[in-house]
Amino acid sequence: MESQIVDRAPRTAAGAVSNGAKLRNYYFLRAGVAAAWVAAAFTLGKASPPAAAALLIAYPAWDALANLIDVSRNGGAARNRPQALNLAVSGVTAVAVAAVIGSMHAVLGVFGAWAILAGLLQLATGVRRWKSGAQWAMVLSGAQSALAGGFFLHQSLGSAVPGITDVAPYAGFGAFYFAISAIWLLFSRGARS
Repeated sequence: MESQIVDRAPRTAAGAVSNGAKLRNYYFLRAGVAAAWVAAAFTLGKASPPAAAALLIAYPAWDALANLIDVSRNGGAARNRPQALNLAVSGVTAVAVAAVIGSMHAVLGVFGAWAILAGLLQLATGVRRWKSGAQWAMVLSGAQSALAGGFFLHQSLGSAVPGITDVAPYAGFGAFYFAISAIWLLFSRGARS
């Protein structure tokens, strides 16, 4: 589940409005993409193994792209180490999922390791950006992601054959937390544009 965008502009009233609006819009984008992915997983992915494979690779690839956007809008990798590391972890995860796509147990294991790492990095980013607003939801999301990752790892060792619908609720919770953060910022003073 992922990271946040806050430009490092001077803290003027106009700068605060602009930063809040950018963060809000970014959260809405993240929520929308995750919700669309969940819908595609339960429809296309459930009906077609090739579509499921593409979706399973696309999810961490999208997270890498989102972290790239975050890093580039916030002063680069040196100023945003958790997001830069999350970008790398998500990129490696997309490649790893592609490499093991023939085994859903292995895919779920890769998703589990990724969910733990990405969740801890999101939690760190949320704590670091606490004053930006709506970060409590990002901290909760990061913690839940890490816990879900442990569940995925455990499930990957089981005998039941997992599928894309085992991963979809994880993305659904990500959409929920991003939407809550975006809505919170929408109604927060200083976040309106």
